[in-house]
Amino acid sequence: MKPLFDKNCELVGWIEPMKHIFDTNMNWVAYISNGHAWSSETGNWLGPVLGLLCFDQTGRVVAWNPKERVSGIPRPARPARAARVARPARPARPARPARPARPATPSGGWSPMSFWAWLSQ
Repeated sequence: MKPLFDKNCELVGWIEPMKHIFDTNMNWVAYISNGHAWSSETGNWLGPVLGLLCFDQTGRVVAWNPKERVSGIPRPARPARAARVARPARPARPARPARPARPATPSGGWSPMSFWAWLSQ
């Protein structure tokens, strides 16, 4: 489980790479399929996920992890809807990580969406 931060370096969630995204209370909020995040509630496409970076539908960074170089991507093509996955068991809450240093503004800028707005698409 790896922490995810927003553009203000606030902890917003946790990512199980290539599988799931959880909020800070360890509620399952999204699943990852073929490099894209999908809402666990609606099944709607949220945007690409590359490593530990979550992008909006325009290729701007919504959430990031300090282990990745923060950078925007070109506007992605909308993928075909992914099959829903089974709800995972609720993981134990990891220890709260230290607040990271603020990264440089990514190419293309930060997403105007908050992590919560991104999840609500």
